[in-house]
Amino acid sequence: MTDASSLDAPALDAQTAFSGTREVDPRYRLDETALDAWMAAHVAGYAGPLAVRQFKGGQSNPTYELTTPAKSYVLRRKPPGVLLPSAHAVDREFQVISALAAQGFPVAKPHALCLDEAVIGSIFYVMDKIEGRIFWDLKLPELTPAERRAVYEAQTDTLARLHAFDPVAIGLGDYGKAGNYFARQVGRWTKQYRASETEPVAAMDRLIVFLPDSLPPEGPSRIVHGDFRLDNMILAPDRAEVSAVLDWELSTLGDPMADFSYLLIAWAIPASLRNGLAGADLEALGIPSVKETVERYAAATGMRPANLDWLYAYNLFRLAAICQGIAGRVRDGTAASAHAKSMAAQVGPLSDAAWGFAKKAGA
Repeated sequence: MTDASSLDAPALDAQTAFSGTREVDPRYRLDETALDAWMAAHVAGYAGPLAVRQFKGGQSNPTYELTTPAKSYVLRRKPPGVLLPSAHAVDREFQVISALAAQGFPVAKPHALCLDEAVIGSIFYVMDKIEGRIFWDLKLPELTPAERRAVYEAQTDTLARLHAFDPVAIGLGDYGKAGNYFARQVGRWTKQYRASETEPVAAMDRLIVFLPDSLPPEGPSRIVHGDFRLDNMILAPDRAEVSAVLDWELSTLGDPMADFSYLLIAWAIPASLRNGLAGADLEALGIPSVKETVERYAAATGMRPANLDWLYAYNLFRLAAICQGIAGRVRDGTAASAHAKSMAAQVGPLSDAAWGFAKKAGA
């Protein structure tokens, strides 16, 4: 989920820690009777009784498995409590997956959005539960080299397909502001960081000055997922096909290079972390190189990154700001995951790495 949990140390068995469900956290319990009544009124074909469990993964929007005798669903809700402005926009998630589902893009089928906070305590939406595989370790230890390559190529092709959509043509012309994407994003994450700041971080202060003064040329306006990575996808049980892209909380209209460079940042993160590939023997693993990934994406879209060092600095700055937001939620008691404290501790290392790339980009 949108949580920078990709940066957990390898000592954590991420596949076990983040896969599957658990009992609902007491802070996020639902009124199951009220939910059952709402489902019966708003979800076509719904029939109880209803059993509710919470997914383990994710720090941001609490996500639940809703099981009935005939069918399983997934519920995404805005967390209760004190929240940062513009964060946890599950209503926007519902809007974008509804538009993309109509185009046949791989997302879970959305059923209904509830804006009445009285039902379970915050707004939420319900979608299909998609069966398949979620890979939490980018090195894909359970697969063969050929299978790894196929998964990575499917990931790149899915992002290229997303960036091929004309937002206006699929009803998302008003899904975000036009132009100045990176300037607006740097401003947004600066504000989010400052709102959650718990102690001074020198590298973040330097990045907040450097990034707005060194923006890259503006690209075309496309649908930007905002957190496009392997563990935000469900792959088919038996083949390298993306069945659903998850977690659209940060999606908007913007420069597709933001999404693509965020995907590529994995190759710059040390292989000692579960979602890092830097230093790994990619050829032996069967994982495509950055160059191969860039060429595959460019062949499908006609676009390629111009200044990866700046883009890496931006993405690591953004991840640091997300982690600082988690630190703020730990402080405020609204963090949705047991792993939130470890994520909050990543602000310093991430911002230092971002500043390293900023210096390569001319800072």
